[in-house]
Amino acid sequence: MRSKVEVNADQALKVIDLSTTQLIKKFDTDFTQEVIEYASKFFENVENVKSCIQCATCTGSCPSGRETAWRVRKLIRQIQLGLKNAAIRNDVLWDCTTCYTCQERCPRLIPITDIVRAVRNIAVRNGFMLPRHVQVAGLMIKHGHAVPINDEVKAVRKEIGLSELPPTVHSYPDALGEVKKLLDETGFTKLVEEASKGVQK
Repeated sequence: MRSKVEVNADQALKVIDLSTTQLIKKFDTDFTQEVIEYASKFFENVENVKSCIQCATCTGSCPSGRETAWRVRKLIRQIQLGLKNAAIRNDVLWDCTTCYTCQERCPRLIPITDIVRAVRNIAVRNGFMLPRHVQVAGLMIKHGHAVPINDEVKAVRKEIGLSELPPTVHSYPDALGEVKKLLDETGFTKLVEEASKGVQK
């Protein structure tokens, strides 16, 4: 015969409190709002992210998802559930090519690609930046140009009939100071410096 387990009201409340605490730790609903508020500064209809029904139209049509572990509907679900760390710490976040195929096909009119871009910005602001992105950003800060130029590239350019230097700050070195000033005043330089401290290895 099964014994009867009696639980008094105090014990029940302790169980409820514990579950609630664990739930709050696991699901950071502030992240959902953070994404909506941040992305809404730049894009429209971001609030629609709450209406995702996980139909998988986005993931099924994603060209990048065919070649990588990127599953865009998973990111949307993580936003809905407030799984901030899972969303911003995952390297696959950077596998999206921002081709907008998912966004154009979403039956809920969720601006998916815009949201991916916003989550990437949030990731960088929280110190999560891939080493190759830090490297490219560093080139931009140092040379005012994200693509390095060297003797080999100069030779190739000359061989195909182009000038040795592209029409950027490489050709107009006096403009480098202006580019650096722009990067400083917009906070880009500081952002990259901060992100590089916690760069993912």
